[in-house]
Amino acid sequence: MNSASVLVLNQNYEPLNVCNVRRAIVLVLRGKAEVLENAREMLHTARTAFPLPSVIRLVNMIRRPRPKLRLTRKEVFARDGWRCVYCSRETRDLTLDHVIPRHRGGPHTWENLVSACKACNHRKAGRTPAEARMSLRHEPAAPRVSVYHAFFQYLGSQIEWRKFVPGYEPAASAAG
Repeated sequence: MNSASVLVLNQNYEPLNVCNVRRAIVLVLRGKAEVLENAREMLHTARTAFPLPSVIRLVNMIRRPRPKLRLTRKEVFARDGWRCVYCSRETRDLTLDHVIPRHRGGPHTWENLVSACKACNHRKAGRTPAEARMSLRHEPAAPRVSVYHAFFQYLGSQIEWRKFVPGYEPAASAAG
């Protein structure tokens, strides 16, 4: 029962987070949430059986900050499309490059990090792109995070969640 996941929606139906079934049942029984969709499984008690919730909506509005992606190698590579920003070569053998080198005061931020192939990173070395006579294919910036990004891992198996997550377009439905 505890391993099942439940989608929690804000009062305005915006996806907030994912919790376990036990937490969802507590929220519903305390009157803090209502069940919108039930899972296929049942919770059996001594006298009756209840369908487990799959999607719940909070009764009161919760304010929260917009989600941000963590600054990791994988996220920088994904933002740049797994391509070198200098030569546009697509490869899985990428390195991180600081546009303004760290030893010259360049920060470790989304706006100063790019993915580069080993050859371009070696060629640029400890210089700026202008000094190395290399150009960036695009300016680095922090990626925008959509609501879909936080719930992507669940949408393959949780079919009843899809209508509550804006922007989800399954590849299978386009083909079928």
